[in-house]
Amino acid sequence: MSEFREIVETYQVKVRNICFRYVNNVDDADDIAQEVFIQVFESISHFREEAQISTWVYRIAVNKSLDFIRRKNRKKRFAQLTSIFKAGEEEQIIEIPSYNTPDKDLDDKERKEVLDMALSKIPENQKTAIVLSKYEGFSNNEIAKIMNLSLSAVEALIHRAKKNLHKELYNYFEKN
Repeated sequence: MSEFREIVETYQVKVRNICFRYVNNVDDADDIAQEVFIQVFESISHFREEAQISTWVYRIAVNKSLDFIRRKNRKKRFAQLTSIFKAGEEEQIIEIPSYNTPDKDLDDKERKEVLDMALSKIPENQKTAIVLSKYEGFSNNEIAKIMNLSLSAVEALIHRAKKNLHKELYNYFEKN
């Protein structure tokens, strides 16, 4: 039990940050981080030590975050279908939660929203690589271990992610 407590204390901030980079919501990130540590607790006895424990924990965090996004997207698609079949009934407005950083000014929020929009449009594996690299500060070797890829594959993903982000941002600013 003390081993698990040490794992949580060591990795909880980084895990929460990784989750937040994917879902952009503090409450959801906290929930996902909790799921990560539940899985770590339940499967620590099966950890084979082929990789570092940090790599294993971060891989779980990335996978749980991606699973959350997939579930959320399925719910959105279902809600859209439901709204089509409820034509003529009372329309329901869904509010997007605001950022929990009141000290940020409007320009920073707008830039973050634009970057998040661009990140959401690139392939999942590219997003994972660029988030782990640029937001979380992992080396390409660490990312390769977390994503279970070769170093050259990670380098290619990051290169393509930058290229695709550039294209998305260029298109956005050209239109606006």
